[in-house]
Amino acid sequence: MPSIRFLKRFALVATLGLSFGTAATSTLAQSKTDPIRILVGFPAGGSSDAIARSLANGLQRELGRNVIVENRPGAGGQIAAVALKNSTPDGTTLFLSNSHTIAIVPLTMPKVGFDPIADFQPIAMVAINPDVLASSVAVTPGVDNLATFTKWAAANPDKASIGVPSADSAPEFAAAIFVKTTGVKLTVVPYRGDQPIALDLVGGHLSAGVGSVGTMIQHARAGKVKLLAVNGPRRLLLLPNVPTFAEQGIAGYEEVMMTGLYAPAGMSTELAKSYSLAVAKVVASPEYEQQISQMGITPQFGTAAELAERTRNATREYTKMMLSAGRTPVNQ
Repeated sequence: MPSIRFLKRFALVATLGLSFGTAATSTLAQSKTDPIRILVGFPAGGSSDAIARSLANGLQRELGRNVIVENRPGAGGQIAAVALKNSTPDGTTLFLSNSHTIAIVPLTMPKVGFDPIADFQPIAMVAINPDVLASSVAVTPGVDNLATFTKWAAANPDKASIGVPSADSAPEFAAAIFVKTTGVKLTVVPYRGDQPIALDLVGGHLSAGVGSVGTMIQHARAGKVKLLAVNGPRRLLLLPNVPTFAEQGIAGYEEVMMTGLYAPAGMSTELAKSYSLAVAKVVASPEYEQQISQMGITPQFGTAAELAERTRNATREYTKMMLSAGRTPVNQ
């Protein structure tokens, strides 16, 4: 017959097991009702923020839960990326990131604090965002393509300049490739975002600059800037008369910036799949397409597996781009 001491120990273990089980069940249930946060590594008002807010509205409808956007700007998206890495993989914290943070930052900065392959679980790709090179009509009259800009820059080396949205970015690498390919002398000017670039082009303070389609197209329509080239493997449907860099002899800028949704590593496969299916419905919706297309951003869904491959490929392509620009990735 069991001793009194044994029965007491058995009762204690059973009580603790029940407590832990109840707590785990309570935590799981709570995670299914808590708001979902989408972290964004850039300030409110930019293209990443706009995509995130449009996506959040759609996911709120599809999932029946509150979805909020939380901006954690700084260090090229690193702050938000590290926050995702350190979060619990219960589905309440996601990260909307473009390929600058995911692929370029780890190539240009040591000890970034995250590994995009090991620390993140891809959910879905949601958009691609090509860049364009625009010239100032006030500064470069008559320039309408890369050939005429190259000719103008060669004749005006003291005025020739290209603004880029940030240092250590794909546009900066593209500018270096342009200089290396054409042999012209020009000054590359890093800015904080592409809005200031557009304003300086319109104001006649800069001869040319690289920025998003959404930022530059409004000024092109107003006749203040001329769109000279678009990055990517093919022309855009929105800008059928603007040739690619490659068409005009500048190879190496074919990788287009993409935007994807990530979760912390360790999220359950079932939950990740349910989020991916919800994102697919949002990206296919007329509301999402209209909201981001007007910014010159192309809605494009990709599965979790496709986003994982796109992330790896972006790292390979930007590594090649850096080397072509005369830069050495920090991991080499």
